[in-house]
Amino acid sequence: MIVCEENVCAMYCAATHASRNATLLVPEVTQCIFDACDIQVSYDETKFIIRQTKAMMSLEGRNWSQGLKQAFDQSNCADAPGPAMRLDNLDTRYTVPINGFLSPIVIVLAVFTNSLVCLVLLKPHMRSPTTIILLALAISDMLTGLFPLPVFIYFYSTDRVHEWVPYRWCWIMHLFSEYIPTIFHTASIWLTVALATQRYICVCHVFKARTWCTFQNTVATIAFVFTFAILTHSSRFFEMYSVETVRVSVLNPNNTVSACAMKHRPWVRRDMNLYYNIYYWFRVVFIHFIPCVSLVVMTALLVHTMRAAQWRRRQLQLQNEQRDNSKLGESNRTTMMLLVVVVLFLLVEVPLGLLMVFLILQQTFDLIIISVELMHILSLFSNFFILLSYPLNFFIYCGMSRQFRDTFKRLLTRTGIETSCGSEIIPV
Repeated sequence: MIVCEENVCAMYCAATHASRNATLLVPEVTQCIFDACDIQVSYDETKFIIRQTKAMMSLEGRNWSQGLKQAFDQSNCADAPGPAMRLDNLDTRYTVPINGFLSPIVIVLAVFTNSLVCLVLLKPHMRSPTTIILLALAISDMLTGLFPLPVFIYFYSTDRVHEWVPYRWCWIMHLFSEYIPTIFHTASIWLTVALATQRYICVCHVFKARTWCTFQNTVATIAFVFTFAILTHSSRFFEMYSVETVRVSVLNPNNTVSACAMKHRPWVRRDMNLYYNIYYWFRVVFIHFIPCVSLVVMTALLVHTMRAAQWRRRQLQLQNEQRDNSKLGESNRTTMMLLVVVVLFLLVEVPLGLLMVFLILQQTFDLIIISVELMHILSLFSNFFILLSYPLNFFIYCGMSRQFRDTFKRLLTRTGIETSCGSEIIPV
């Protein structure tokens, strides 16, 4: 383990945690000092280091903090890995049952139901601009849950959650549990916006829909969404690298294990707060705030339009125009089905968006809105409810679209009988 100048390293650990968290947690600073500096300190010693560091930061200000960072970089502390990773640093009363048992069940169900959605929507008579977006949304939702599944099973479903993360899992764990799922989740968010936008155009601007809501434009929109999602989170793949370190096994103290430590690259360390503030503010604005506000506005407009359509339907009934009345009813059912999908999305996404806002406000302005422990717990439950929503779209389609339901029945019975369900799920 790398050893560096003790005072510089210990104070740098305290200063780093002071800048990241509004509430200094003594165990975190103690662990940082042990991992990065190879110094074993007591609880009281850590509290003294924290008080000393905060006093110096208060008296000397930014110049002292920059000087401490320069001294740290010039010492061999800068070459030390970060704290070795363990997954039981969160409250395992919640993480183990949710990530280890409930989430895998929900993910398997989501993969199964979304696979059925894909099989149904790929049928030739089901193809339309709307179903292309629904197909991309089903694939994106399915992959958002599928990638973390190996991590959930390998660690949280076993006692390995209490052991150091093995070095061979270091990069894989970050890719599968954080980076790649975030990309697909971002794509799902904007695909839902695209779905609502397309339906709004088809309902409120019928003549423009014939030129705007085409197959070519829809495919281009989907390609743009996935490209945007990848570029938005691309820096996360390069911000850190893994370092192998040796630790005494937690499960078997007589043995040592090859553990994983993550270290930020120099271009991130130069101004870590600036980098993460830019990333998370962009994420809050363009991945949570703008999509959610847009969906709320379009949902309100669609509801208003549907009420006007219902009034027109009653007028048609009085005039005995049954043919137009039937077409209007089918269009309303399609709009209602997509509205249910959007409302379900908002119910599970808005809480996560609020948590992201609280997190970035705490980090930017050094506020105490929600404690670190409570933030982790709320984020855990919020992510679980998002996972829980992924299998539900299948049941919404079956319950509210006769064309989808009939196609699914034929898929089960393997009959090729065509039904004339018209354009119930096709908006144009």
